[in-house]
Amino acid sequence: MGAEGSTRRAQEHDPELGRAVERAQQGDEAAFAAAYRIVHPPLLNFLRGLVGDDAEDVASDAWLDIARDLGRFRGDGAGFRAWTAQIARHRAVDHLRRAGSRPRGSLLEVDLTGLPSRQDTEQEVFETVSTRAALALIARLPRRQAEAVLLHTVIGLDGPAAARVLGTRQGAVRSAAHRGLRTLERHLAELRGGEPVTDADPRALDGAR
Repeated sequence: MGAEGSTRRAQEHDPELGRAVERAQQGDEAAFAAAYRIVHPPLLNFLRGLVGDDAEDVASDAWLDIARDLGRFRGDGAGFRAWTAQIARHRAVDHLRRAGSRPRGSLLEVDLTGLPSRQDTEQEVFETVSTRAALALIARLPRRQAEAVLLHTVIGLDGPAAARVLGTRQGAVRSAAHRGLRTLERHLAELRGGEPVTDADPRALDGAR
């Protein structure tokens, strides 16, 4: 199913999410909790792909902003997913700016269970993007490529919504996602071949050049 499948799965919850957000804006705390349960898991994986082990802290900061500004939100369930992703991204960018570098977790610790087979690698990368192994690989991509891949596959945003979150053109998002996927395919092939890419290996920087 690929990115389209991820988008469809996210959309299945949008009617419920839209109703929960509407009630939460009227002060219903249980409804806010319901919206949180729907949105938080993919949002946390999105942040794991951007800031690694600091994702929980960044997510907490993002949810404080979301709760504070909830009354200003206008839109449906799909719009809320995009809005929360944009807030989380801003928090992640601030965090990385303060840290001065992107996280570079060791791929020697990656769990290879569930990595895609050689058959139809491009589709299978999308299917496994939420696994620990895939997120570790995505965290190594240049940030714009990582964001594009994660917004499509983890948050489930379509092209126009992802472009709005990133403040760029839809074509630029599509291009970044394509380049990121190609880099992931190379790294996955190396891992399957028993040659994990380490921080000391210059191939780990292929996608950043």
